[in-house]
Order: sequence, then C-alpha cells, then structure tokens
Amino acid sequence: GLIAYELEKFERARSEIYIYDLAVAETHRRQGIATALIGALQRIAAERGAWVVYVQADYGDEPAIALYTGLGKREDVLHFDIPVDAG
Repeated sequence: GLIAYELEKFERARSEIYIYDLAVAETHRRQGIATALIGALQRIAAERGAWVVYVQADYGDEPAIALYTGLGKREDVLHFDIPVDAG
C-alpha cells in the first residue's frame, strides 16, 4: 500500500506530493510492486500539476534507500521532531 499527501506551497504556486507510507508484504517484495505504486503516484502527481514527489528514508533502511536512489535524486536534509507538549 501507499499513502501520500499533496502539500500546497505558500511561497510558490505549486504543490509537492509527500509519500507518507509505502509498504509491501515481505512475501511480495523485490517484484516491482513498490516501483509500480510510485509510478502510479507520479502519474497522479503530474495530472494534479505537482512538481515533485518526495519521500524520507531512515538511515539503515538499505532496501528503501536503494529503491528511492534508483528512482530519484537524493537530498540530505535535517529533520527535527518538535514535541506536541511545548510546556
């Protein structure tokens, strides 16, 4: 399965598609399913006028990193978790 969100940008008249979750049952991995799901999402993104599809991967998740590296350009960014309870 794949869950993605369209994120509208305030500073530019365009949107981005964020892959929130992508999962393939272990017994069905390495058969092109994740690539096909992302391909379908790319077509939907193009139809909606989005300029990019992006996803995050965790260090050490080598299968995900290999998949995403084969599909796009890697960017190393800083990620910050901000607690809900600020007090």
